Amino acid sequence: MCGIAGCFGAKDEKTINRMLDALEHRGPNDRGIHINGKSVLGHTRLSIVDVARGHQPILADSRDKGIICNGEIYNFRKIRSRLASKYHFKTKSDSEVVLHLYQDKGPDCVKELDGMFVFAIFDGNDFMLARDPIGIKPLYYGYYKNKLYFTSELGAMTIAGVDEVHEFPAGHYYTPKEGFVKYYKIPEIRDDILTDIDETSELIRKTFINAVKKRLLADPEIPVGSFCSGGLDSSLVAAIAAEEIPNLHTFVVGMEDEKGDVSDDIKAARIASKHIGSTHHELLFTEEEYYNALPVVIKKLESYDPSLVRCAVPCYFTCKLAAEYVTVVLTGEGADELFTGYHYMKHFPFDKLNMEARRCIGNLHNINLQRADRMGMFFSLELRVPFLDVAMVDLSMKIPPELKIREHNGAKIEKWILRKAFEDTSYLPDEILWRYKVQYTQGAGCESLGEKIAHKEMSEDEFEQIKVENPNAIINSREAAYYYKIFRKFHPQDSILGSIGIWTGFDFAEEREKVKGTVDGDLKHEHEEEKERKVAAA
Repeated sequence: MCGIAGCFGAKDEKTINRMLDALEHRGPNDRGIHINGKSVLGHTRLSIVDVARGHQPILADSRDKGIICNGEIYNFRKIRSRLASKYHFKTKSDSEVVLHLYQDKGPDCVKELDGMFVFAIFDGNDFMLARDPIGIKPLYYGYYKNKLYFTSELGAMTIAGVDEVHEFPAGHYYTPKEGFVKYYKIPEIRDDILTDIDETSELIRKTFINAVKKRLLADPEIPVGSFCSGGLDSSLVAAIAAEEIPNLHTFVVGMEDEKGDVSDDIKAARIASKHIGSTHHELLFTEEEYYNALPVVIKKLESYDPSLVRCAVPCYFTCKLAAEYVTVVLTGEGADELFTGYHYMKHFPFDKLNMEARRCIGNLHNINLQRADRMGMFFSLELRVPFLDVAMVDLSMKIPPELKIREHNGAKIEKWILRKAFEDTSYLPDEILWRYKVQYTQGAGCESLGEKIAHKEMSEDEFEQIKVENPNAIINSREAAYYYKIFRKFHPQDSILGSIGIWTGFDFAEEREKVKGTVDGDLKHEHEEEKERKVAAA
């Protein structure tokens, strides 16, 4: 895991070094730069595999080809064994496998890779850029006087002096000859295929267990942990990982109220971690610590979207805690998109539900995956997301909505078939397996803190003024305006940032809540449903 930066079209080593300076948190263990004619490739490295011999850029024996790569290739050993007789491997790195696969297959090499990645390859005067199918790892690019600059984060991109920044599209590769080529798309909906509950449950169980275990790389030297909030998604990931890793480290964060009662996630995580036998860690943060973290989160998140910022703060604290013990951590991101886990989805007509799920999967690279990447990398922590294994994505598009949202104990419950797949398996106790979904912020006990400080620190007049002065920004509340004000302190260049949908042109909150209305309205509805569920249970 690392940060990359480069330039094709100029020998601009000075700028690339400055861009790498801005990415040091993404790779504190090593740094490398290589100049090839009118191109410069730079790399900062967080050592995961092959600590001693994984320095990048990695060059072919002829030195006319080389690679920088950010990510993990889960099937690299299989590919390496096939190529070992044809190419000389200098390292044990998964990144070198990509270089030799390119030598063997050309740009089509990307179709054989199973993992999360972005990479840049130079090949004499030619080159290639590529990004993984779902967009788990980030990549941005821009042009300055016909020179192509690229890097892992927008903050580093501004150093290049480009007029506009563009997000490199997920599931694409680029070459000067072919331009952008889409090598992967989210599978079309074919939800008439898996209608049998037992068959579907077995497929989910086998596919997901494999997805988790491949991300452990079967390497006992890698310190791997798992988030475990006590909700279905992260607890299930942790339970499967615990089969492979003795004394698996698990992590949860939350708050304590004035009576000394801890938030729901803390309570539920204690039950889950005890059941799976993990070495469990908790972090209780205060309201003051939340407010102190907020500017740091907004700066590193590179967004002011309220719903994204709210969830990023507890993610920030969880990553901070996990980084004290491990280098790699598994997360439950993606389950809600694959199995229609958001509460507003319960109000969708069934014939449109999988279309909404497919749309959400396609937007993840700009929302939850961006949050996970930025918060993890800030603490030099690699986050892996087994739910977004391409086999799981493919499987999810074959499951009818009637199996995703279904009645359980007298009420609609989301992700029903995922829960059913692991029922009676002993992975999780029923109280966790069938636990009612709560928002990340709600479970951590901090859901209203952002709105609270925004109303305290920003007047209605200032809110209206910010909206008028920034007509291209999506500012629908005082909370958004407050975050935007912080954001502008760190990212003042609208001409650059305006070309990215995270800031302008796409209202993620509106898209997510278009059926239910505002975020606040949906949260209120969730509270009402939760109260009804507790009354029914009593």
